[in-house]
Amino acid sequence: MVILGGGAAGLSLAHRLTGTGATVTVVEPPDGPPRPAERTWCYWDTGRGDLDDVVCASWSVLRVHGADGRRVTVDPAPFTYRMVRSTAFEQRVHSLLARSPGGRLLRATADTVRDVPGGAVVRCTLPTGRHLTLRARRVFDSRPLPGLPPARTRMLQHFRGWFVHTDAARFDPAVADLMDFRVPQPAHGLAFGYVLPLAPDRALVEYTEFSRTPLTTDAYEAALGHYCHDVLGLGAFTVERTEQGVIPMTDARFPLRTGKAVFRIGTAGGATRPATGYTFAAVQRQSRAIAAALRDGHGTVPPPHGRRALAMDAVLLRALDTGRINGPDFFTRLFRRVPPERLLRFLDGATTPAEEGSIGLRTPVWPMLRTAAELPFLPRRSHPSRPPARNGESHR
Repeated sequence: MVILGGGAAGLSLAHRLTGTGATVTVVEPPDGPPRPAERTWCYWDTGRGDLDDVVCASWSVLRVHGADGRRVTVDPAPFTYRMVRSTAFEQRVHSLLARSPGGRLLRATADTVRDVPGGAVVRCTLPTGRHLTLRARRVFDSRPLPGLPPARTRMLQHFRGWFVHTDAARFDPAVADLMDFRVPQPAHGLAFGYVLPLAPDRALVEYTEFSRTPLTTDAYEAALGHYCHDVLGLGAFTVERTEQGVIPMTDARFPLRTGKAVFRIGTAGGATRPATGYTFAAVQRQSRAIAAALRDGHGTVPPPHGRRALAMDAVLLRALDTGRINGPDFFTRLFRRVPPERLLRFLDGATTPAEEGSIGLRTPVWPMLRTAAELPFLPRRSHPSRPPARNGESHR
């Protein structure tokens, strides 16, 4: 099997497949601009997991600050929120590939992929300029799409983060601030701060927006400066490094299969949760499911999200995009009124219809019903621009 792309989706699938003894070649871009900078991936999990050795931080308490300044602090047990740095994850999977008899890491640019009898072929260009053709029974492609599929709603989750070092202890390392709405809200969409403490004097602090277009770097920097100084009151601090990224939030239908033997995975295959931007947890579930299906002799790739979850996300996205619901109030109300363990399972698409109904009653019912009623009549439209590059994939 060949996996194209060495991001979260490609590496996660390689990680699972090497555990089954499969023959796997991962094609990653050579060093240079095509390779993304180090990224932060976060997710929640229960108990001990098989990624614990690459988890660099975790939080047992979650907090949301409403726009009115009132905060909601929840204990999500049995879940904890966990952070993985992409460099550590890459090193782990690369080591697994090196130790696996059928594992291989190839630094090259994948140019074309096409079906052939009995599988597919990938034409690559090596850093030397020489061409190489790979043949496999199946190809899993995680590379960014050239354009997003037609959609009824298209928003972006875009952010910039600072890894800050303060002159004094300013953070509680046990508490992660998932959403802090005490920031100026844009005319369209919503904005929030996000704080993941790494030590009493160190944290990842981000400014995030859900809206239709990204900001300039200067605008992100100004928003971060205001949040750190005026909202958090951090005092003197230094910025040790930064990260920035854009994640599509859309109800587009992402095809899982582009050929008889060619499959899409990761964001390109619809793994990003449309209404929240969370991706890493869905990638892990899908990778495990693909490895199990191949081990059992099945050739299908299960979708990363269920139909009910996607339908609910489509309603929420449309309601946010039209301004029928107030984003900060909506998310703050969920954390105030829904048991945290159930809410996290809901965000992961792991709740029952009855649980989803009880959660729905804690949202603005009439705006959501109006939006649900109009969605079937809205056309899906293509967006002319290329989807934004995901230079960073933080808190998802």
